[in-house]
Amino acid sequence: MNPTVWFLTSNQGKLAEATHHLAAAGIAVRALEVPDGTIVEPQAFDLETVAEAKIRQALAHLPHEGAMVMVEDAGLFVEALDGFPGVYSSYVHETVANQGMLRLLDHLQSDDPVMAKRLRAASFQAVAAMWDGTQILMGRGKCKGSIASEVQGDGGFGYDPIFIPADLDEQGEPLPPDVLGVVSTHGKTFGAIDVALKHRFSHRRRALEDLMRQFPDGGLNG
Repeated sequence: MNPTVWFLTSNQGKLAEATHHLAAAGIAVRALEVPDGTIVEPQAFDLETVAEAKIRQALAHLPHEGAMVMVEDAGLFVEALDGFPGVYSSYVHETVANQGMLRLLDHLQSDDPVMAKRLRAASFQAVAAMWDGTQILMGRGKCKGSIASEVQGDGGFGYDPIFIPADLDEQGEPLPPDVLGVVSTHGKTFGAIDVALKHRFSHRRRALEDLMRQFPDGGLNG
């Protein structure tokens, strides 16, 4: 019987992505439902602190003793804004949405597309934290890229329609903005590409893979 990880999230996009990523490792993912207001997100400066706090609060709501639970926290970090919105990405998106973020960067424009990407450099960063029954393990992932000048596409969720990922080389590593990689969206945002291509860049995938590498056999043992 495949092991099950309970995922503390109400975001169906995140749940689908985690289910897709962990299926290859033979791990089933189910949503952990808790009453509204049960989990309080701390005021913190880094994703790791937020993820650990959520894990510890979720332990009281596991369906049975020894169950495993996972949380995933991610944020958009814009270099010109000193990493803002970062850990506050969800709140900022709910407050000003993608158009508000674009307005914050309106002054960063260039007719040179390479320079424009450098001026609007950003990264999606993710932390996947898991309680394995005895301890908290934490995986980290990062996707470098830039903020588009306008909303593009309606796929994905959150900031996907304004984030253009950097091209990747043969090893899946990000390249400078003036280099065409073997994996490229050709200037399209996450919101304008299909899920399979997005998966190649995904910061969440990288965080989950980093998490899985912390198990002796690269996976979970029931």
